[in-house]
Amino acid sequence: MMACHRRFAIDGPHPILAAYGMAQLTIQQAFDLASKHHQSGRLQQAQQLYQQILARQPDHAGAMHHLGVLAHQQEQNDLAAELIRKAIALNPNVPQAHNSLGTALQAIGQTDEAIASYTHALALKPKFPSALFNLGAAQQSKGQLDESIAAYRAAIATQPDYVQAHSNLGIALKEKGELDQAITAFRSAIAVDPNYADAHYNLGLALRAQGNLTDAIDSFRQAIALQPNSPLAHLNLGMSLLARQDFQQGWEEYEWRWKCRPSPQRTFDQPKWDGSSLNNRTLLIHAEQGFGDTIQFIRYLPLVAQRMDARGGRIVIECQPELEQLLATIAQKIPQAISGRWHIISRCQPLPPFDLHCPLLSLPWAFKTTLDSIPAEVPYLFPDPNRIQRFRQGLIPSGSNLKIGLAWAGSPTHKHDRTRSVSLDQLAPLAAVPGAKFYSLQKGPAAAQAKSPPPGLNLIDWTDEFSNFNDAALIANLDLIITVDTSIAHLAGELGRPTWVLLSFAPDWRWLLDREDSPWYPSMRLFRQPSLGDWESVVGRVAEALTGVRS
Repeated sequence: MMACHRRFAIDGPHPILAAYGMAQLTIQQAFDLASKHHQSGRLQQAQQLYQQILARQPDHAGAMHHLGVLAHQQEQNDLAAELIRKAIALNPNVPQAHNSLGTALQAIGQTDEAIASYTHALALKPKFPSALFNLGAAQQSKGQLDESIAAYRAAIATQPDYVQAHSNLGIALKEKGELDQAITAFRSAIAVDPNYADAHYNLGLALRAQGNLTDAIDSFRQAIALQPNSPLAHLNLGMSLLARQDFQQGWEEYEWRWKCRPSPQRTFDQPKWDGSSLNNRTLLIHAEQGFGDTIQFIRYLPLVAQRMDARGGRIVIECQPELEQLLATIAQKIPQAISGRWHIISRCQPLPPFDLHCPLLSLPWAFKTTLDSIPAEVPYLFPDPNRIQRFRQGLIPSGSNLKIGLAWAGSPTHKHDRTRSVSLDQLAPLAAVPGAKFYSLQKGPAAAQAKSPPPGLNLIDWTDEFSNFNDAALIANLDLIITVDTSIAHLAGELGRPTWVLLSFAPDWRWLLDREDSPWYPSMRLFRQPSLGDWESVVGRVAEALTGVRS
């Protein structure tokens, strides 16, 4: 008996089918053709066929599923989830459909539901590499690193040449602090595909975190050779070169930060200033990144002022509202002859007309700064004298005690906060220093730790007195500031106060390598971790140095 096949009738000549010389197809033939278009990237043709299949056979789970996948590819993820759920309702035993639903749910932020979908797919098909990979990625996004690592390793065990799984495994291991294993994973990805640029880039990040800048730079350059327009590879190459004191190329590569996403880039029609004479033009200098960056690089303003000529020129500095009052005190470093030709505004104010612009951290690039030409004359900002006197007379007791300011944590939203901040309890060895009185300079959530200092740590907490960086007046009255890498370090450094900075094993580029001093701040001393995560040694050396100061 001849088998009966349901036919897919085409009403009138169809442009897709005309190429095949066919007027009719079975449902299966139409689905196969649609899948072929889909796989070849001809999404419109595939979509038309899937829709016509469903018009003739509404319960076709495959067409419904693939139409949902197509919607996901077109970033219509709510629609994708709806369609794939319908497909699963028609046939709940297709692991690929549950995996596809997970990707759509993940794209709309429903990570827990996505994990449940991937888990369901794996219950139907335990050795399903893409579902294992997707599960690992979803778990990683929730910070479930152990589970994520296990999922990636299972995907690799099922498909040893799964290059993305090797690379993502490396990223998860790096996030966990397992740098040696992360490097092995990235090298495994490169062994599978030597042209996989992401693996070279991520290997560079891991090598840099390990303190191996030479090999990290080589990896970033290899990533750039494979993807010449990779902003992140260029940016991280730039920061690595700067850390190694290769300023000439470092500043050039650092400018790629504006092409990274997300980026705080400001879009202006006016050209970027290159350091040339202003020639009677108005220059907008705009702050970027954090408070510490603004405090550090506002030092270039007197150099910018020197580029004004006799015919005129004006400078407008736009900064964070919290810093406006403090930055205005740099007027003491600006020649009196141009005192009326520059001013500071906060970001909340409308911009005046201007001819040129320059991001604040592009000023070293504009001035072609070298290690020997860093403008390091401090102080260049000046706290309110009345507040200085208030702290001196009413708040800070006089006497022979060594008055030390403490800041132990940076912003919790900073991407490297986990490695650069400590807890107040980790500073407990400082309590053994005789004749020392400590003052909390800590802000943010970590400031609450000052309410319960380690036993014996004589800590006074006046952070409620601080506003808009008026804590500079308190810092001006202290004998020493001890801080991790945060805005307090820059504030104390630019004031010229003795400042000891506790640095992680692979700190920010501005602290350079293997030196205890900073060319940016003459009064600063750097205490570096001897190995990754070793704050105990750092604090021990600080306590020993403090004891030496008191002796």
